[in-house]
Amino acid sequence: MTLKGIKVRLDPTPSQERMLLSHAGAARFAYNFMLGMVKAAVAGRVGRFGWSKAQLRRVWNSWKADVAPWSAGNSKEAYSYGVECLANALKNWSDSKHGKREGPKMGFPKCRVRSKHMKFAYTTGSFGLINGDPKALKLPRIGRVHCFEDMGKRVGDGRVLRMTVSCSAGCWYASLTVEYPDPVAPAKPSGGTVGIDVGVKILATLSDGTVIDNPKHYKRNERKLRKAGKRLSCRVKGSNRWKKASLAVQKVQARTAAQRHDTINRATTMIAQTYGTTVIEDLNVAGMKRNRHLAKAVSDAGFGEFRRQLAYKCLDSGATLVVADRWYPSSKTCSGCGTVKAKLSLADRVFVCDNLSCGYAREGVDRDWNAAVNLEHYVAPSAAGDAKRARRNRKTTGPRQAGNAGPCETRTKQNAPISVQ
Repeated sequence: MTLKGIKVRLDPTPSQERMLLSHAGAARFAYNFMLGMVKAAVAGRVGRFGWSKAQLRRVWNSWKADVAPWSAGNSKEAYSYGVECLANALKNWSDSKHGKREGPKMGFPKCRVRSKHMKFAYTTGSFGLINGDPKALKLPRIGRVHCFEDMGKRVGDGRVLRMTVSCSAGCWYASLTVEYPDPVAPAKPSGGTVGIDVGVKILATLSDGTVIDNPKHYKRNERKLRKAGKRLSCRVKGSNRWKKASLAVQKVQARTAAQRHDTINRATTMIAQTYGTTVIEDLNVAGMKRNRHLAKAVSDAGFGEFRRQLAYKCLDSGATLVVADRWYPSSKTCSGCGTVKAKLSLADRVFVCDNLSCGYAREGVDRDWNAAVNLEHYVAPSAAGDAKRARRNRKTTGPRQAGNAGPCETRTKQNAPISVQ
């Protein structure tokens, strides 16, 4: 079986939105109350108990009638979600403390606040799709909630296992975890092998000459964000005008993120559906962000999201994704003769080979395209012989257009279509 995630925007009525807020508040209350009980047990003020999901839920049920007599107004799933989140947070902290969890160290859980945690989930009961009503979802205790998309087409023959409801920038979303039967292996695309070099100025340079521009969405919207942030700074925190100004900032940020997501979706869709084998670099994105001169541009480009989307789309389309070694010198290696330069700064946008007998020693070649060709050779070294002459003699067939994103791959319209040269 295969699990996939589907996210859709909800269109609740004012009364339904109040119920959604109540359920999100119920999840936070259960989380914060049980966190207080855990701290009290550690301090010896109450009896000790286990930190598993089942044991935390048992303690919550024993206290629920006393601390939350109004709990019957919300679905029990909201409280279970809060307890589940606390159990996961405690496990992550414990595993990180004892070296069982990779990545950065996790701190002890903190209380959740309304401004940052507006979420709850359904895992049991009658929820999900409604027969005969494809543009709606059923939420227990809330009822039928209208959606902006046809969920019957989105889900298809899958089975909904979980539905998480969240609020972001004043908009409500439902994220569905759907189970599908294992699909038949798709035919591999016939486009051959391609190497991809990603960058901040040009989002992706392909070894066949295709260039996908980087729209730089954050830079485009930076002026709007600065203006909204200045207006927010002039408001009294907590006032109605402050809340309105804060929402305006969130909407600019959400739109910027959605535009970036849409651009990457279009590019990765085209690549996954066109080429049989794709080779990309294993970039140290976290390390690149430590450079204060490049951090903003690298974050705006979305290198990590580009690789993540390309990975699952290649899997769905039957293509092969190869990740080159992080220390493979794709930029310093000449794609014509194989000579490796000792030094190559970021300011050098034209690659000039050090081998005087090489054609690139006189003319030079675009740095990004040279790196993309080397990445293509990473999986097919025998094809490197006449690659340069073959590309030089090939006829131009015109610009390649990026693939259209599917209905689940875009959440907002682009101001301008993606530019592919």
